[in-house]
Amino acid sequence: MWPQDPSRKEVLRFAVSCRILTLMLQALFNAIIPDHHAEAFSPPRLAPSGFVDQLVEGLLGGLSRWDAEHFLFIAEHGYLYEHNFAFFPGFPLALLVGTELLRPLRGLLSLRSCLLISVASLNFLFFMLAAVALHDLGCLVLHCPRQSFYAALLFCLSPANVFLAAGYSEALFALLTFSAMGQLERGRVWTSGLLFAIATGVRSNGLVSVGFLMHSQCQGFFSSLTMVNPLRQLFKLMASLFLSVFTLGLPFALFQYYAYTQFCLPASARPIPEPLVQLAVDRGYRIAEGNEPPWCFWDVPLIYSYIQDVYWNVGFLKYYELKQVPNFLLAAPVAILVAWATWTYVTTHPWLCLTLGLQRSKNNKTLEKPDLGFLSPQVFVYVVHAAVLLLFGGLCMHVQVLTRFLGSSTPIMYWFPAHLLQDQEPLLRSLKTVPWKPLAEDSPPGQKVPRNPIMGLLYHWKTCSPVTRYILGYFLTYWLLGLLLHCNFLPWT
Repeated sequence: MWPQDPSRKEVLRFAVSCRILTLMLQALFNAIIPDHHAEAFSPPRLAPSGFVDQLVEGLLGGLSRWDAEHFLFIAEHGYLYEHNFAFFPGFPLALLVGTELLRPLRGLLSLRSCLLISVASLNFLFFMLAAVALHDLGCLVLHCPRQSFYAALLFCLSPANVFLAAGYSEALFALLTFSAMGQLERGRVWTSGLLFAIATGVRSNGLVSVGFLMHSQCQGFFSSLTMVNPLRQLFKLMASLFLSVFTLGLPFALFQYYAYTQFCLPASARPIPEPLVQLAVDRGYRIAEGNEPPWCFWDVPLIYSYIQDVYWNVGFLKYYELKQVPNFLLAAPVAILVAWATWTYVTTHPWLCLTLGLQRSKNNKTLEKPDLGFLSPQVFVYVVHAAVLLLFGGLCMHVQVLTRFLGSSTPIMYWFPAHLLQDQEPLLRSLKTVPWKPLAEDSPPGQKVPRNPIMGLLYHWKTCSPVTRYILGYFLTYWLLGLLLHCNFLPWT
């Protein structure tokens, strides 16, 4: 059964503890620190709020800051404004499912309160499952249970913590992505492709995950290539590559087409409440009832690229301005971490990287024992994926989002620190296991269960190695600072 692995149980327990602490701290910070008056999206509340609604807002309102307001607005009203299409529909649809489960309480709670409860409960669930999915993926790829265990525990203390708890799509995306990677490692290509496709409907960077499917198919092609009918094998490879691109691109294409029907086709607009129309007038938001936007006349009318350019000023090197230096400093730790991981892997396996992970040694007859852990040959495609995301994010995006962008997309952000801890922290050798105390009569006597080594390192902070202090210091500082700032509309996006 799924929960029998003791390390899984510990990961699950730690994830639950961290998430409960996160919800408690965001409520505390939201209550004692006044909200900053940021120029953020803040639509009017159309429904009156009662005492219970105010209580829910006080307890969970810190989860609705910054981009979370967009997701809540879309779940409540749909895609009314042009700039709403920067946010993909997967997470709002999940919130609507959550509110349906709360329908019996609708006489007591407003729709917004139900959405806030859905945000807290669903992201709680997504986060726990993502932590376990990362643990399982690590066991499959790293072939090192200890590193897999450490990485999953580090995920529970992710620097992107606040975005994995707030009304953002990161927790759902991490769950889908890590699960899809795990299914692919098990050889379940169709299940993996489906999960990757759903993830693309949650966040646009899910499109990059097509590289996993393509690399897996190329590996299969070269490993089974024979001189008997090679053209047929090549045709099958090209067909499977096309199918992978089509499957992952379909949710993106359908979403763009839906936007086209709303803004570019006549008589497609739907009624909009007057307060929301007035908000559009006051803030300059485009609604479907106005003139057709310029992107409707493009050869390939993609609203997503238009919105990123016009509304968010996203583009190649557009963020490289002197005034953005603080944001570059904010993103520096995660950028250094992933760049360091990439460099370590490439310098350890130069031939593997030159052959794109398709040939492990210059001499195929070499029977060397493969590396385990982060330096395993199987990690190659994950390192490339992380490096591509880092390169794209650093050159074409608002760099301050790199922490959540990478923290919810690539296991490298947790595997490499776990590798460093195992390799350079002597204390971990004395914090491996403790005797298991059976919780039920059917528990095997004498079974060992891993103690939480991350908590053990925190208890022995003063004697930890410098690398351990840097890693845990970074994770915990961003974990706490993100809660403190983000929940009060302070600049942490």
